[in-house]
Amino acid sequence: MQRHAFADAAEQFKLILQSFAGDSGLRDRTEVYLSLCERELRRRPASPQTIEERLTAATAALNNGDDDLAERLAKGVLGENPDQDLALYLMAAIEARRGATNAALHMLAQAIDARPDVRAQARHDADFEALRSLDAFQQLIEVPTGIAGSRKPRRAR
Repeated sequence: MQRHAFADAAEQFKLILQSFAGDSGLRDRTEVYLSLCERELRRRPASPQTIEERLTAATAALNNGDDDLAERLAKGVLGENPDQDLALYLMAAIEARRGATNAALHMLAQAIDARPDVRAQARHDADFEALRSLDAFQQLIEVPTGIAGSRKPRRAR
C-alpha cells in the first residue's frame, strides 16, 4: 500500500480477512486499509492509452522516482514510434539516472536527432548531472554552428 500498488495491496488485505476472520481487531483494521485501497483504485484514471497519455504518465513517473514505470511506458511508445523525441529523451534520462552512460548518450543523441531543440532542455536537466563533465555530452548539447534557429518540424505523436 505504501508503494501505491493498491490493487496488489487490496488482494493481500482480502487474504488477511479470509485467513484471520476470527480476529476482530485485525479484521477491523484490515477492512479500513482495504477500503482505502479500493477508494484509491476508484480515483485512479484508466490506464493511459494514447501516446500523449503514456508520455505524460511516463514523465510523471520519472518525476516521482518510478523509473521502472517510466521505462515501461516510454518503451511502449518507442515500440510504436521509434523516433518519438520525448520517449527517447525520457529513456536517456532514465539511463543517465541508472549510471548507464553509453546508453544515456545514445538515447539522448537519438532524441536530439529527432528534435534538435531538446538539447536546450538537456543542458539544464538534473537527470543528466552525472554526464555534464563528459566531452560526448557537451558535444551533444552544444548548438552546432550555422544551424542556430533552424529546427526540424515536430513530428506528430
